[in-house]
Amino acid sequence: MQLAELQAHLDELLEVPRFWDYSPNGLQVEGRAEVHRVLCGVTASQALLDRAVEDGVDAVIVHHGWFWRGEDGRITGIRKRRIASLLRHDISLLAYHLPLDAHPQLGNNAQLAALAGWVGEGRFGEQDIAWIGRPERPGSAAQLARSLAARLGREPLLVGDGDRAVSRVAWCTGGAQGYFEQAIAAGADLYVSGEISEQTVHLARESGVPYLAAGHHATERYGIHALAQYLEQTFGIEARFVDLDNPV
Repeated sequence: MQLAELQAHLDELLEVPRFWDYSPNGLQVEGRAEVHRVLCGVTASQALLDRAVEDGVDAVIVHHGWFWRGEDGRITGIRKRRIASLLRHDISLLAYHLPLDAHPQLGNNAQLAALAGWVGEGRFGEQDIAWIGRPERPGSAAQLARSLAARLGREPLLVGDGDRAVSRVAWCTGGAQGYFEQAIAAGADLYVSGEISEQTVHLARESGVPYLAAGHHATERYGIHALAQYLEQTFGIEARFVDLDNPV
């Protein structure tokens, strides 16, 4: 398929125009016009780009791309090596950040809920990114933490009252600890995100609502994986997801 066709389809599918984001969504680096093989991953790291070159793909699609607001825009050092890897081999880079978090079926939050057995019943937070709903089976915060650990293959950090009964769970993948107070206000008994900040510990202890930090990378593997499967099923192109080891 044509690169322009792929970009246009993904931009429409993920509703890119409705999001105000921290980096550009869609095509970030333009490569060859024809796309037959795609490599998908969480972050456009050098390791992922090396795999793309090795596999001879035409495009790389990620959740975490480049050109973040406020970062140094000079093409030097690590940034130069990354961009050179794409340009030298005529490989495109497409990235979808908040649009991939929010999508109701393919998004990170939707996919985490499917993995964990949570039923989404509402949205909250900036641009309705975060979700709230109920667990498949009510239990304590510690029980839900153990269940999620088994499904993610990673031990999360539970802060606060592990004995609290959870009938309402709120979640937002990645670095969404800033939505914790909104989750509490929405009636959550437990809030799950990827990262945790120093002040989050005190909020969990003082509010009585426990916080589960399950890992930024660990919680955001599933949206881009689902997108790779969608591309294969929809267009018949080869779209492979690669999960590069990341401990956070």
